[in-house]
Amino acid sequence: MAIEVVREYLKKWDADKRIIEFDTSSATVELAALAVGCEPARIAKTLSFLVEDHAILIVAAGDAKVDNPKYKAQFHTKAKMLSPDQVTEMIGHAVGGVCPFGVKPGVEIYLDESLRRFDTVFPAAGSSNSAIELSMEELERFSGSTNWIDVCKGWS
Repeated sequence: MAIEVVREYLKKWDADKRIIEFDTSSATVELAALAVGCEPARIAKTLSFLVEDHAILIVAAGDAKVDNPKYKAQFHTKAKMLSPDQVTEMIGHAVGGVCPFGVKPGVEIYLDESLRRFDTVFPAAGSSNSAIELSMEELERFSGSTNWIDVCKGWS
């Protein structure tokens, strides 16, 4: 189970005990916001894309949408989301629980500027009923990414 992979992954920062598991689904931004008890914008959604032949993840605020021209300028290709089967195969988590922790080797992780307006956000933790509250510094450290990009719209 992917949540166990994430739990094991987060142990190196002693953050595994901070994973919150819900009795209800948190598989969408709206459901996660209800489960956590925060505004939807503070849900850090993790989006999966195919660039050339490899997967990338973009972690963005719950109210942000990918801006196709900005995406194309950043990655020099049209935005092509992974299919649910590709997500599981290439990322290691199923849709609804995708997060930037404990992913398969070679997956590049990017953090969108839409997140920086918050002190803390809530990404998923490997299952469709989990989350973890993280500061931006923790999100960077735990995801292993300092790749901040600006590819979203609708949030500012």
